[in-house]
Amino acid sequence: MANVTAKPEERLKAGIVPVTPFQQNCTLVWDEVTKRGVVVDPGGDLPRITGAIAQVGMKVDAILLTHGHVDHASGAAELKEQLGVGIIGPHIADKFLLDDLASNRFGIPARNVTPDRWLDEGDAVDIAGQPFEIFHCPGHSPGSVVYFSKAQRLALVGDVLFAGSIGRTDFPYGDHGALIDAIKRKLLPLGDDVAFICGHGPTSTFGQERQTNPFLNE
Repeated sequence: MANVTAKPEERLKAGIVPVTPFQQNCTLVWDEVTKRGVVVDPGGDLPRITGAIAQVGMKVDAILLTHGHVDHASGAAELKEQLGVGIIGPHIADKFLLDDLASNRFGIPARNVTPDRWLDEGDAVDIAGQPFEIFHCPGHSPGSVVYFSKAQRLALVGDVLFAGSIGRTDFPYGDHGALIDAIKRKLLPLGDDVAFICGHGPTSTFGQERQTNPFLNE
């Protein structure tokens, strides 16, 4: 597991656990002192995720979902049972995806998921004692959400934005224009210094993507 937030003056830490054949970034976020934290997007390979939890010594408070695609959510129901915690997110517009996870065509073992709490624009979620604001950012999926900590200057963006790219929108329910609008209108104004952890690939900052991401400079 790779630690990806490393400012020594900050107690909040994060680590990425790549899972599924899609190498999806399941992310652990925890308080370095209390060891309380969350699991974001447990897409599968649960022994790898629970091993990382044990490595950190983390007490899991909740499972968070950024959206309803199988590589992000297929392990959520089983992990909920193992840990005895609730599932939070995404936006209810992704209910149709979560209701159909078990029938995926990618060979990923999956169970359908019913979150304990749906999220909407302007909601807040406590992650390891820190408030994270919720931004509803449709386009890749109708119910994609981004978790943002103003204090930590950190965003968990799922497949909304990548280093050098954006989420796919070539699904029947995809909307390229809506996705670009959400990124430009909701995320980039949060500040160039904001670091983000995405659903696949390396981390980046909003400033770096503002300057170099070809999809944001069309």
